[in-house]
Amino acid sequence: MRRAAVFLALLLCLLWTGAQGEDGGGTGKKEGDFDIQGVKAAHDQSSSQTQMSTDVWAELQRANADLLARVTARENKSTDLLDRATANEKRSTALEGRMNSSEKEVEELQRENADRPQVAFSAGLTDSGSVGPFSTAMTLKFSKVFTNIGQAYSPTTGIFTAPVKGAYYFRFNMWESRKLTYSSVVLYHNNQRKMRLLDYIDRSGFVSESNSMVLQLEKGDVVYIVLPSSYGVRDDSHNRIIFSGFLLFPL
Repeated sequence: MRRAAVFLALLLCLLWTGAQGEDGGGTGKKEGDFDIQGVKAAHDQSSSQTQMSTDVWAELQRANADLLARVTARENKSTDLLDRATANEKRSTALEGRMNSSEKEVEELQRENADRPQVAFSAGLTDSGSVGPFSTAMTLKFSKVFTNIGQAYSPTTGIFTAPVKGAYYFRFNMWESRKLTYSSVVLYHNNQRKMRLLDYIDRSGFVSESNSMVLQLEKGDVVYIVLPSSYGVRDDSHNRIIFSGFLLFPL
């Protein structure tokens, strides 16, 4: 662009110089006199001016082409930026859609959890020490309640009652330290014996066993731990014997 401006200035100077020559100043010639040298000089000057005009025009054309190329390049760049912005907008829209879908799923899970029964308990047997042996079997009453969400376990009876039909997980154990003593506990579902733990201390030390089970229960079914006759267990403030259970999922 600066070169075009320079040539434009030169063109203006040439036009001004030509005007000075046409006013006849300083020649001393009379009007109507024929001057061959003057005609030749004028012709040469006109040819020079024509050549310079052609050069200026060519330079202007080159400058215009360069400007057009720059404008085209900027337009292409703008188009590329627009395409990128459009692509980013589409990605943002897709991400927003996924977020909305995830939020709906979370809300649905929250509603399901709010409607789902919450059942879980865990209780220790006693702080009194030895329990048994007795002449008849008896239901163990785990009186030290640590957790009883849903109030499905009764420390008064030692019985867990299923509040809804579902799959339930139960865990229980036994512990005994009296020598020459048999130790055993049995897990019952309603009136059915499901699992038994049994061991014997011959001279000294202690015995400890545990196990777990998943049971499918109907609403109102009961689960409890029985100490068989002639067997003993021992618990204290260290919570050595624990009975626990919780609802996995309703059916």
